[in-house]
Amino acid sequence: MERRNELQSTLRIEDVPTVRAMVAQKLREAIMSGTLKPGQRLVERELCEMMGVSRPSIREALRALEADGLVNTVPHRGPVVSTISLEEARQLYAARAVLEGFAGRECARLHDPEVARRIGDALTRLKAAAAKQDLVGCLEAKTDFYAALIGGCRNAFIQRMLKPLHDRIQLLRITSMSQPKRINKSLREVTAIWRAIQNGDPDLAERCCVDHINAAAVAALDMIEKSSAAKEAAPSDD
Repeated sequence: MERRNELQSTLRIEDVPTVRAMVAQKLREAIMSGTLKPGQRLVERELCEMMGVSRPSIREALRALEADGLVNTVPHRGPVVSTISLEEARQLYAARAVLEGFAGRECARLHDPEVARRIGDALTRLKAAAAKQDLVGCLEAKTDFYAALIGGCRNAFIQRMLKPLHDRIQLLRITSMSQPKRINKSLREVTAIWRAIQNGDPDLAERCCVDHINAAAVAALDMIEKSSAAKEAAPSDD
């Protein structure tokens, strides 16, 4: 038995990320942080040079990100960072309101002090980043806030459904959070969510989550409409 355990320890292969997975993660981070912007072309040759990897690794990573909705292949242009249409944004926020409202309700119902602490810690970092006008810090803290909220509901299916929605919405959040009025209003909304969860009030927590998402939807839809109008008004290159 001892010999078997020794052999198993010698032969066991640890879980090592593949090059494709590492490339996909780096590109995901660049998209989530706004380094790679919506609509920007992702030229394989340039990515190979910047990342020091082969074209097959880049192509596999781009396919994985396309499956997540972060990259879109456009005819005659190739892969680009995804953009979100007005109708798609409406559907994203409508689905998110239902799922995240439930997550908030469950967090408050379960009333786990550790979950409330993690949400509170993320909120503290979000306020500090907002005070310094640190957009990247705001995005990171907001991501951690939602991760704590969604993880705190202890429902694996809700977590799986919300992750791709948050990935797509992050493309809009980068722009909306750079607007001072929106970030200040958002801070008040997420603070209300945290307080409701901390107080163990499921009805209020659900309502605060839904109100926050509806307010975010209004800001995002307005931003998309203004962007579309500006593009239509711009002079044509033809």
